[in-house]
Amino acid sequence: MLSSFKRFNFISIIAVALLCAPFATPAQEWFKTGTGLGVDKPRLAVADFAPRADSAKNHSQLFTQVVRDDLQFSGILDFVSPSFYPQEKPSQPSELRNISWTDPPANANLVAFGNLTESNEVAIQAWLFDVRNPSAQPVVAKVYRGAPTDAQVRRFAHQFADEIISKLSAGLPGIAGTQIAFVSSRTGTKEIWVMDYDGANQRPLTTLHSIALTPRWSPDASRIAFTCFQPMNRITSAQICMYSMDTGKPVSFPKFKGSSSSPSWSPDGSQIIFSSSMQGNPELYVSDVSGGRPKRLTISNSANTSATWNPKTGQTVVFVSDRGGVPQLYSMNVDGTSVSKFDLPDMGYVIDPAWAPNGQMIAFSWRRPSGNYDIRHIVFESTRGGSRQIWSMLADGTQPHQLTSAGHNESPNWSTK
Repeated sequence: MLSSFKRFNFISIIAVALLCAPFATPAQEWFKTGTGLGVDKPRLAVADFAPRADSAKNHSQLFTQVVRDDLQFSGILDFVSPSFYPQEKPSQPSELRNISWTDPPANANLVAFGNLTESNEVAIQAWLFDVRNPSAQPVVAKVYRGAPTDAQVRRFAHQFADEIISKLSAGLPGIAGTQIAFVSSRTGTKEIWVMDYDGANQRPLTTLHSIALTPRWSPDASRIAFTCFQPMNRITSAQICMYSMDTGKPVSFPKFKGSSSSPSWSPDGSQIIFSSSMQGNPELYVSDVSGGRPKRLTISNSANTSATWNPKTGQTVVFVSDRGGVPQLYSMNVDGTSVSKFDLPDMGYVIDPAWAPNGQMIAFSWRRPSGNYDIRHIVFESTRGGSRQIWSMLADGTQPHQLTSAGHNESPNWSTK
């Protein structure tokens, strides 16, 4: 997903490639973009959150570190290194000394701080102040209460970081509370797994003991549709499977003749587009989320797959087809009309197209004629460390983070919430 180029609009730049073009004019000149290019960024510091007792020390350190990591990875601000912080760390607003943070070496614009108490529950007071405007009210003031567990403290830290990002980006949602679905073979077979956006809390969703591929989140993040391999009439073939995050159980979806794969959700979550050979050739079909009333959209003598819906208009679909000889990028209306090929320079074959959240750009992975992949996704799979793992990075290619390490991991898909 990509965002516009306005200042601080980094939040939606989460899950696709840098190389992209406006959909309205697919033959336009190409360009690159990234987070924060050519604009000033506010300098933000996160003081150590003060434990009110020794019992709260570990969780205060955890909360502080997660908030720092989230904000440092945001791409919309300059994070002040803790080595530049003054010795006096505020734990409440009355202890904040603005000049200590605005003067060198910190030179901060904003300071986050607070305190943490812990008994039968954890209670966290958290503030963000504009230290260059001493008379201003706090930019953010929150109190979080919940179970005194590492998982809950991490969730509170993500919430506080997202609240800060929302304030600094004119209300755009943060990504710290989102999740990534992916395929992992660490248990012996390819299963669907999920993890927090920063790689924490990795856990399996499926135990099919066969092959699961192409996980895709529903718009409300309540379900994941994916490709599975299941028997039908004594023949095992690719089919569409679905998993409910609400119930923690699989959701039934009909099996069709032939094979079906590469599901994609409509923006309102009421329909699914998928590729199926139910009538012979791999064509694109659309159905309701229960698999009912499938309607054929494409008619060709080639393979059509990897469809993805315009998330804003809901009226346009891009997909991959080899009708021209090699897999290339095409667009069409959601009823299958007005099919057109993108005029892309120096392209080999294209895979995995994805829309920007604003519906104005499309990103994808592609293979140069030389045979080398050029993948610039924000969440992506890479063998740079030797084995295939999931990585994330900022939209300008900086701050790469390896998220997985165990087994073989691929096909990441980022939730919208």
